[in-house]
Amino acid sequence: MVKKKYEWAVLSKWAGCYAYAIKRRAETAQSSFLLTHTGTRLRHRTEPSRMPARRLAPVLSNRCLLLRSLNPSPTMPPAAAAAAHLTTAADPDEDICSSPAATAVAPSEEEAAPPAPLPPPPATAEERVERAWAHWRRLGSPRLVVAPMVDNSELPFRMLCRRYGAGAAYTPMLHSRIFSENEKHRDMEFTTCKEDRPLFVQFCANDPDILLQAAKIVEGHCDYVDINFGCPQRIARRGYYGAFLMDNLPLVKSLVQNLSENLRVPVACKIRIFPRLEDTLAYAKMIEEAGASLVAVHGRTRDEKDGKKFRADWDAIKAVKDALRIPVLANGNIRHMKDVESCLEHTGADGVLSAEPLLENPALFAGFRTKEWKEDNDEDSGLDQADLAIEYLKLCEQYLVPWRMIRSHVHKMLGDWFRVHPQVREEFNAQNKLTFEWLHDMVKRLKELGGGVPLYRNKSTSQHNSSNGLAAGSA
Repeated sequence: MVKKKYEWAVLSKWAGCYAYAIKRRAETAQSSFLLTHTGTRLRHRTEPSRMPARRLAPVLSNRCLLLRSLNPSPTMPPAAAAAAHLTTAADPDEDICSSPAATAVAPSEEEAAPPAPLPPPPATAEERVERAWAHWRRLGSPRLVVAPMVDNSELPFRMLCRRYGAGAAYTPMLHSRIFSENEKHRDMEFTTCKEDRPLFVQFCANDPDILLQAAKIVEGHCDYVDINFGCPQRIARRGYYGAFLMDNLPLVKSLVQNLSENLRVPVACKIRIFPRLEDTLAYAKMIEEAGASLVAVHGRTRDEKDGKKFRADWDAIKAVKDALRIPVLANGNIRHMKDVESCLEHTGADGVLSAEPLLENPALFAGFRTKEWKEDNDEDSGLDQADLAIEYLKLCEQYLVPWRMIRSHVHKMLGDWFRVHPQVREEFNAQNKLTFEWLHDMVKRLKELGGGVPLYRNKSTSQHNSSNGLAAGSA
């Protein structure tokens, strides 16, 4: 009996070690990298540990079954290995939240509308441009767009931003290979609903065929498939995608061309600028000629990662807009509606994207400002970030997403409140397993404690935005 207890103690210890190791490593044994998320950070992970079972082997009769789930074998198919990881994740934040009010589901190929025939390729460049503009106008020419954000532009947040003026939105960046191979990954990372339109679904990729395979899964559920050519993070360097494909223009062209020739929805591309304007213009023109129907330009170079340190170059965006004949969106320096108006006027772009400022203030596109950007003639709007957090939580109860995304958003939206009441933030951080009841109670306590900062709004500005179409997100 003593020996048996000892054996189970050893088993528990090593099983815990294996589970922790696999949680921190890649989902598949055949991949050299994987995207894992903590807040908005991306981290690189190598292939799973191949450490032999050794001490586990003598004490576990069905050790092969356990080790297969905890440490997928290099001989297992990638999808099976990834599925094993997802079903044994020990971190509660990796679980999908649950609610009886949930309505959204992860779309499948079978649920999509019956596919329309593949449109004939445009006979001329002029016809391709006309198609690009016709599609953009059918969508209402949205001018206020939620930018793609890893773990942060998921369905509930997109829907919240749409309530407050956003006319279109991007999904978080999806990894094309993992997305195409792993059904559980798709179910967790991509959900949508009929109100979630216009919608850009963004992929990172470096293989045209794998990208097409992933894009085919979502083409019936979106208005654009977007290729990420803008991610400047180290994970993108190691995985060889995003902004690091700027060093391989033939591959960029191949990715765009293969999608544009084989999808029923238009292709969009999100890019960064080169240090030299001539290179930026040649790059953008090549993407247009390869078949892109829209280009979103982040006005910073690949090395300018810090948006607070480096201002986006609106002159470069204007030059791209002047050089291309398809719709162009501007990305960078959009912190409030005055920035939106200034950017559109300066660049002539057809719309703007905002990312980080929306995380703190999802009502940005409706003319609301945080205290940081308050002007003398602004007044208390009667809305605050705690109100937005409650709205977001209710949307999460309707549209289920992983708890890690909810935790990240609550931190961003309630940042000002947490600075006033750090003890509540500490309780939030210490809460290992979140529930909607606990989160609603935390927000209620913050409101009762007081000290929150309201959102501000200029009434004359909001009336002006409504009259010119900005508040509705379209022109």
